Amino acid sequence: MAESKPVPRVVVAKPAPRRPPLPAVELTEHMMFRMMLAEVAVQRGQPHIAVPAYLDLARETRDPRIAHRATEIAWNARMVSAALEAAGIWLQADPESSQARQIVASLLVNQSQLSDALPHLEKWLASDKDNVGQAFLQLNTLLARHKDKQGVLKVIQSLAQAYPAVPEARLTVAQSAWNAGDHTLSLNEARAALKLRPDWELAALFVAQVLQRSSNNEAAQFLGEYLERFPKAREVRLNYARVLVGDRKHVEARKQFELLVNEYPQNADVGMAVALLAIQANDFDAAETQLRRVLELNYKDPDTARFYLGQVNEERKRFEEALKWYSAVTPGEQYINAQARYAGILAKQGRLPEARKHLQDVSAQNSEQRVQLTQAEAQLLRDANEYQAAFELLGRALERLPNYPDLLYDHAMAAERVNRIDVLEMNLRKLIQIRPDHAHAYNALGYTLADRNQRVEEAYGLIETALKLAPDDPFIMDSMGWVLYRMGRPKEGLDYLQRAFTLRPDPEIAAHLGELLWAAGEQGQARKVWGDALKEHPTNEVLQTTVKRFIP
Repeated sequence: MAESKPVPRVVVAKPAPRRPPLPAVELTEHMMFRMMLAEVAVQRGQPHIAVPAYLDLARETRDPRIAHRATEIAWNARMVSAALEAAGIWLQADPESSQARQIVASLLVNQSQLSDALPHLEKWLASDKDNVGQAFLQLNTLLARHKDKQGVLKVIQSLAQAYPAVPEARLTVAQSAWNAGDHTLSLNEARAALKLRPDWELAALFVAQVLQRSSNNEAAQFLGEYLERFPKAREVRLNYARVLVGDRKHVEARKQFELLVNEYPQNADVGMAVALLAIQANDFDAAETQLRRVLELNYKDPDTARFYLGQVNEERKRFEEALKWYSAVTPGEQYINAQARYAGILAKQGRLPEARKHLQDVSAQNSEQRVQLTQAEAQLLRDANEYQAAFELLGRALERLPNYPDLLYDHAMAAERVNRIDVLEMNLRKLIQIRPDHAHAYNALGYTLADRNQRVEEAYGLIETALKLAPDDPFIMDSMGWVLYRMGRPKEGLDYLQRAFTLRPDPEIAAHLGELLWAAGEQGQARKVWGDALKEHPTNEVLQTTVKRFIP
């Protein structure tokens, strides 16, 4: 059976109370009996009986109330064609119903009928001009997941033409332009929205997002200037601190942490956000202070605070304190992660058998948790350079769950470490077959071939596919830069690697970037990239090996 398209969730504003026009049709006893039978079918979870019954009644009576109910039942049952027909009857019977029009438009969008949806969307926006801004924001939610990004942009631009002074309309165009890859239009429209409503944080954050794509400095400068005009803009200040941390401007970032905490001393959410930013900045004193404070403020998710307190103490090598916090995490979202970190500390202390036993003794609630625990155990083995044991452990897990995507990927990566490229390729091709949108499967296979200078043209095609699926992923950009280098196109490769390194200063990306800089005759710049990376990651194997090849 073909997989049905998901029906989008639409937030429908409640219309003002009104009586819909009713047809001159008497609700006979026979009709009432059929409705009762249909409702019984709904209660029994039998939409294949309820939907046709209600749809027949809607066709016969043209009653908007019955058509409304038929639409609702068909929508919930994901019977899209029936829902569209019922909603059409509802709208014909009650042309003034904003709710009916929204649902018709939503279903047409879901069926990729954008041009048919356009007139309904126009009438919906025009039906309540006092709330047109909110309607545009709902539009963005409705259309964001549609695959035809260019088509969505054209529809939203067409709708927004009639509302040039509505900031939400301009921002909706900006967001759809971003999704369609038109970043110039996106920035222009976001700035227009902000000009119409200068204190609108959502628009300011979006401007910063677009600027950050090409320059962290521009984004930081914009956010800093915005805060000079609107110092109470909490989300903007949080984002400003985040950009500063990403740019390694830790002193400036800490000033923003202090301003936020002083401004919102009783706000646990702000405290948690500041703590996470402080962890990113390696400011573990500030992070621990905030995490303890949010627990005192009865933070809504105390296990998350306990988990990060464990992580902060682990980073400071206060292992016993870290073990205490990880042990305090109760079963829930953070529980498996906490057990993995607990075992990791035991392994760091030279207690690998005990660490493995700890993970094996954890009670898994489902297959997903058991896989996570297996992955954690395999990581302990890899960290101990026991690559063959990790490969065998993941292989046994894969025998029990042969089509589990995470196991296929991890086993493939373990196979690479024991030079079983045949297993790596077999697993990754199977994973691509199961999950054709798994960007990292294409990337891993392509990079492995490129790194070994094997089937380089095929490697390029795999990485190109990965990049289309995840165009902003720095590790895939790194792979593209590397395969272009292998293909004798180092200048193009250098562009990808510089972009990747800007987004993610990872040691392996640094190794590749330095090598291409060296090949381009920029040995001084290569030495600087490698030197800075070695200061941050002195034990990275790939980085060390690369540097030794060029600087013995």
